[in-house]
Amino acid sequence: MKLVAFDFDGTLSDSEMSVLLGEQCGVADEMATITERAMNDEIEYAESLRERVALLEGLSAGGVEAAFENVELRPGAGETIRELNDAGIVTAIVTGGFGRGVESVLARTDTPVDAIVANQLEFADEQLNGEVSGPLVEGTKDDALRAVADNAGVAIEETVAVGDGANDLPMLRTAGFAVGYEPKPAVEPHCDAVVASMDELGELLAERV
Repeated sequence: MKLVAFDFDGTLSDSEMSVLLGEQCGVADEMATITERAMNDEIEYAESLRERVALLEGLSAGGVEAAFENVELRPGAGETIRELNDAGIVTAIVTGGFGRGVESVLARTDTPVDAIVANQLEFADEQLNGEVSGPLVEGTKDDALRAVADNAGVAIEETVAVGDGANDLPMLRTAGFAVGYEPKPAVEPHCDAVVASMDELGELLAERV
């Protein structure tokens, strides 16, 4: 193992960024319903992402930052990443969520990662315009994992992917070793191992260093 790529929402964090954003403009329940359908592979991820972001049209830049300030890492997640870093393992976050939210919590918790692949919310006149851009709107996480591995000079067979939802499946199937973090039923059969806590994950990864 030379590289570990993590999903973010539902894996490193039990916060759901789109729901936190939805709370700022009263659409959190609708957000959660769409997200759950996507994670269970009931609708395409790109479709679900666009539907969720469209609900946020008009949210102010201040509201976005307030939502991102509420993004939290799971207990032990920062320690797990720092231990990997100390062991010389390349760490990456590959998420269909939003880069600014990931960067916010990593900065607050002093948790460095080597690469972040994420999407971006689009603004017009200091408000969300209901659009989203980025490599993981239409692109898939297998391509993102390969790109991160190539940039790091790591063979794909030497990578580990950690995720929970249907949009993680391409990455989990491509990595040398696939770990499901409390995976959805559609995801679990594609995992080489399943964990239910960061302590379990840390122990599993330590065995592969």
